[in-house]
Amino acid sequence: MRSNLLHCLRLVVIAGVCTAVCSATATSEPQRIYRCGNAYTNQPDSAANCKPLAGGSVTVIEGTRVQGLQGAAAAVNASGANTSASKIDNAEQRQRDSQAQAVLQAELQKAKKQYAELLREWHNGEPERRADEHRQPQKYQDRVAQLRGELQRTEADIAGLQRELSRLSVANPAGAKP
Repeated sequence: MRSNLLHCLRLVVIAGVCTAVCSATATSEPQRIYRCGNAYTNQPDSAANCKPLAGGSVTVIEGTRVQGLQGAAAAVNASGANTSASKIDNAEQRQRDSQAQAVLQAELQKAKKQYAELLREWHNGEPERRADEHRQPQKYQDRVAQLRGELQRTEADIAGLQRELSRLSVANPAGAKP
């Protein structure tokens, strides 16, 4: 996202330079405009593999200006707000952590239950055939592939939830003071 914004800002600057140069030379012969990767210029760089644009001129639509982190911090400090006032109290953070852990535990139990159901239906790689699957073997193979994918996703979900729970318990061990 940030590189897209920087790219847009570069294009706006280049467009401004091109507009100034083009307006200054409007009465003379039109200059060629080259595209060098994602940048437009009238002075191509041989190392940048620039290609001339055919036809008309380049039109650049300006976007909104993005206020950087320094500008945001300066605005907060100028308004008289204290940056330490935005910090969260330790007790409130512990409460949030315990709520997050409870949610993760509930999600883990739900994922484990779903995994057990899928394993039961999977039946060691040979799920029971349904009535319509006896006449259509491709339908059975598609269902087996779908079950395999669901099992793999559920295993990955369980591993991710366990990873998050271990991070939470390492970040704030029970009884430890931050």
